[in-house]
Amino acid sequence: MAIAGQDVLTHSFLLFLIYSFIDSATPANFDYDFVTCGSALKIKNSAHNVRLHSHDVKYGSGSGQQSVTGVDSSDDHNSYWQVRAKTGATCSRGSPVKCGQSVRLTHVATKRNLHSHHFQSPLSHNLEVSAFGEAGEGDEGDNWVIVCSSKYWSRNDRVRIKHVTTEYFLHVSGDTYGRPIHGQREISAYPSANDLNYWQAAEGIYVKPTETKSGTAASSDDDEDGPLHDEF
Repeated sequence: MAIAGQDVLTHSFLLFLIYSFIDSATPANFDYDFVTCGSALKIKNSAHNVRLHSHDVKYGSGSGQQSVTGVDSSDDHNSYWQVRAKTGATCSRGSPVKCGQSVRLTHVATKRNLHSHHFQSPLSHNLEVSAFGEAGEGDEGDNWVIVCSSKYWSRNDRVRIKHVTTEYFLHVSGDTYGRPIHGQREISAYPSANDLNYWQAAEGIYVKPTETKSGTAASSDDDEDGPLHDEF
């Protein structure tokens, strides 16, 4: 399923769309190849086949912030993340994310941002990855660079997701939690690139670029700090 147009979706309406229609927006039946600003998607780790996940469960150590884990299930509605501009910038809704672009990934259910810092992760003792902020607003620790080899973040390609401040990579070591989140994998940040920190876009609501009156796609090469457009 693809959503275009100029109206900004409210958070509650976005949740309604996810709960109702999300399973139809899989890579096999979607006709636009790129991850775009405003899209809400699941992100799957290629090595362990788990999806990036969060929930209103705090870490018992480290920062005490909302925990981020990896889950095996493909139909858990707590695994959706919305692509937004980096802190203090704008990102035109529907514009494809460029390789090398900094973004925020906002957890749809709790409206907290994927975040990292210099606290240790509880199991592997890499850097902790948490969900941080209120109503989608946190700090500079919420910014991540999409590392890929072509021009845009393709839904068909593996990418790495690199934390801007620490320069560590979003990573799955394979360590597994016990209670209260039994069986979920630890998500951490790791200092170097390897096969355990490859990710790929999975299920989601993908926003297409708007089209001009001539029927061609509007330019998506505008700088992030250009004119403000509709944005999630």
